[in-house]
Amino acid sequence: MAVYQATVSAPVNIACIKYWGKRDTKLILPTNSSLSVTLDQDNLKSTTTSRADPSFDRDRLWLNGHEEEIKDGGRTATCIAEMKRLRREVEEKDPKQPKLSSYPVHICSHNNFPTAAGLASSASGFAALVASLAFLYALPASPSALSLIARQGSGSACRSLFGGFVAWEMGTRADGSDSLAVQVAPREHWPDLHALICVVSDAKKGVASTSGMQRTVETSALLQHRIRTVVPERMAAITEAIHARDFPTFAKITMADSNQFHAVALDTEPPIFYLNDVSRAIIALVVELNRASVAAGGTIKAAYTYDAGPNAVIYAPAANMREIVELIVGYFPQTEKFNDVFGLFSADKPLSGNNLPAGFNPAVSKKFEEGAVKGLIHTRVGDGPRALSSDEALLGADGLPKMVA
Repeated sequence: MAVYQATVSAPVNIACIKYWGKRDTKLILPTNSSLSVTLDQDNLKSTTTSRADPSFDRDRLWLNGHEEEIKDGGRTATCIAEMKRLRREVEEKDPKQPKLSSYPVHICSHNNFPTAAGLASSASGFAALVASLAFLYALPASPSALSLIARQGSGSACRSLFGGFVAWEMGTRADGSDSLAVQVAPREHWPDLHALICVVSDAKKGVASTSGMQRTVETSALLQHRIRTVVPERMAAITEAIHARDFPTFAKITMADSNQFHAVALDTEPPIFYLNDVSRAIIALVVELNRASVAAGGTIKAAYTYDAGPNAVIYAPAANMREIVELIVGYFPQTEKFNDVFGLFSADKPLSGNNLPAGFNPAVSKKFEEGAVKGLIHTRVGDGPRALSSDEALLGADGLPKMVA
C-alpha cells in the first residue's frame, strides 16, 4: 500500500522591520508591512512530517513529543483545511490523482530550540506545517501563495517560506488575498551577513505576542504614527540598503525599528515590558562598539534587534563576529563553551572575553554573573524550507511519532 508522507524543515526568521498589530485577528492581517532575515537551518529550524492515510480516524498533531489538541476553527485547523482545499483543486483537475484531501493527516513537528521564548518558534513551526503539506499534496503553489495560508497560522510564518531577505506586504484587501510574503533578495545576494543570538531567557513569555499586540492596537497612540508614517519609509529604505549590501544603513534602520517597537509596547495600556536589564546592557555594548568604531574613523560594526522577548539578535558582517563574541562573553561569562561553528577562534587565538575593542569605554555596562546570557548561537542568513529524506521522518511505520514523551 502506498505511503503518502513528506518531511520538511523550515527556518526561523528575525524581523528588522517589526510586525506588531492586526487589523483582522482571524485572518491575521497586519497593521503594517514588515521585513525579516531568514536564519540558517543548520542552527535553528522546525522539522515536520505530515502523513495522509485513510486508516486514520482524525487529524492529529504532535509538537516536541506531546500531542496537541487541534481545536475546531483554530489556527492549526485553519491551515490544514486550507491545504486540503488546495489539494482538492488538484484532484478536481486530474481525477486520476489519489483523493488525499479526504484522508485524515498525522503531523509531527519538532523545534531544535526553545518554544515560546522569543525565538519565533511559531513562525518556523507553521511554515514547516504548510510546506510539509504542500509537498505531501504535490501542490503547484508558489511560496507566496502558500504564505497566504501560513500567515493564518502565525503572521510571521509567511516570511519563513522564503530564504534570504523577505518582506511581508500588509495588503489592503479585506479578504487578505494580497497580504503575502515576497523575497526581497536571496541569501546568495548577501551571504556575508551573520547573526549572533544571545539567549537571555528560554522561559515562556509573560505577555504572549497575540494578546500583547491587540492591547497595543487598542491603546497606543504612537502605533498609529508608526503605521502611517514610519514603517512605509523604513521598508523602502531598508530594501534599498539590502540591495546595495549597505550594512551601516541596514544597521541603523534595524536598531531604530527595534527601539520603536519596544517604545510602542511601552506606550500600551497597561505597558508591556519585553526587555530586561540584560537586554538593555547588550544594547549599550553594541551602541558603544559602534561609537568607538566611528570615532576611530571606521563604520558601524553591528546591529541589535529584539522581538517580543528579551533575547538579542546581533546582525553583523562575518568579519566582525569574532570581536562581537569576545565583547559579549567578556560581559556575560558563559556556563558552557561557545559553539564556534565558524571557526572564529583557535588554539593560538582563543576566546578569552578580555579583549575590548580599541577606544571602547568599559563602564557602559557592569559585568554580569555567569549564566545571565544562557547561550550564544552564531548563525547566518539562510535558505527557505527544505524537503528531507524519508530517513529523517518523525513518524514511524504506524503513523505515530517515533518518540513521544
